[in-house]
Amino acid sequence: MISISRARLGCCLAVSLVGSASFGQQNPISSPDLQASASLPHPSDVGLRPNITPELRGDIFMARKMFREAIDTYRDAPETAATVNKIGIAFHQLLLLDQAKKNYEHAIKLDPQYSEAINNLGTIYYAQKSYRRAIGCYKRALRYSNWGASIYANLGAAYFGRKDYKKASENYEEALKLDPDVFEHHSGFGTLMQERTVEERATFHLYLAKMYAKSGANERALIYLRKALEEGVKDRKKIPDMPEFVSLKTDPGFKQLLAEDPKPL
Repeated sequence: MISISRARLGCCLAVSLVGSASFGQQNPISSPDLQASASLPHPSDVGLRPNITPELRGDIFMARKMFREAIDTYRDAPETAATVNKIGIAFHQLLLLDQAKKNYEHAIKLDPQYSEAINNLGTIYYAQKSYRRAIGCYKRALRYSNWGASIYANLGAAYFGRKDYKKASENYEEALKLDPDVFEHHSGFGTLMQERTVEERATFHLYLAKMYAKSGANERALIYLRKALEEGVKDRKKIPDMPEFVSLKTDPGFKQLLAEDPKPL
């Protein structure tokens, strides 16, 4: 574990005041991404505060992708389900899934209704392809959650992993109803993990194209339909007659995309 001297910590904090409070567009994890479920104070505001709590200092380290420093700092904070969950996320970012799992489980022991940790434990099971356990966690998290869209998206991903496309589609549609941008979120700081590694990408993107078309988001529908085609989706000849794309049949972009018939990359 990296120890931080008082002088170095002050230097790190000074550096953290410059730049973005988000993780940026890319996340170091190839498995789940962070879904923004809590707002990180803007660094310029932090400098005006006379007392910075260990938890807030840990949040700043997380925003700077200094995950080991964040872990050390969160451990100096009072032990709550929220801080232990954040330690789990930091380990998750370091791809130390066993350590992340232990912290998520500990957070749940501290607060059995803490939906963020329950959801995050589900992402561990998902990464291990234990989809049944992941589904159980996501369903449990939904009972206590105010962040339903992301958890419904995760639940859809788990059903997708089990090739239960009907239930996957139902949960994806529910996620879109709650948050039309749920599949567009990029990395950000928060306390909730959102699963992004869905196998069979072409089929997944076709499902997203269908859902966006049904909701009237034609531009996004075309973006995901192009991705599906470029990824070699099956039954591409049936796409023009799929009922979900009825509203797109007169769309010039849809006609052009079908005429181009993009080949798998």
